[in-house]
Amino acid sequence: MRFLPYALAALPGCAFAQAASVPASLAGSGPGLGQFVQVLLMLGLVLALIVGAAWLMRRFSLLPGQAGNQLRVVSGVMVGPKERVVIVEQGETWLVVGVTAHSVNLLHTLPRPDDAPAAGAPAPLPPFAEKLAALMKKARA
Repeated sequence: MRFLPYALAALPGCAFAQAASVPASLAGSGPGLGQFVQVLLMLGLVLALIVGAAWLMRRFSLLPGQAGNQLRVVSGVMVGPKERVVIVEQGETWLVVGVTAHSVNLLHTLPRPDDAPAAGAPAPLPPFAEKLAALMKKARA
């Protein structure tokens, strides 16, 4: 993976070397430099779209720990195609919030339960994630 930028940087040189070695009688029959540049630009556009989509997903999702440890999403459930009910922890208070595509509404406020996991403690992994982590650890050893 470290050599990928070097390989991509060498592609234009390889294309020019190959184009120079093609006999003049066949030069007009194959893809030209314009098509090569077009393919590279489209590849760059697709990669930029992927990076942009990843940034948007991270920017607008409800991931825990994104607000400087002032707020933490404890739990959430989808109640419709674009509607969620989310429990947000702020200090020692839990806020039950209704989130739609157009608004965020406070539904209820309650004190943090005594048996709730600590704010810094990682959430327990689902069974699939535990098995996957165990298999990956076993493969490394």
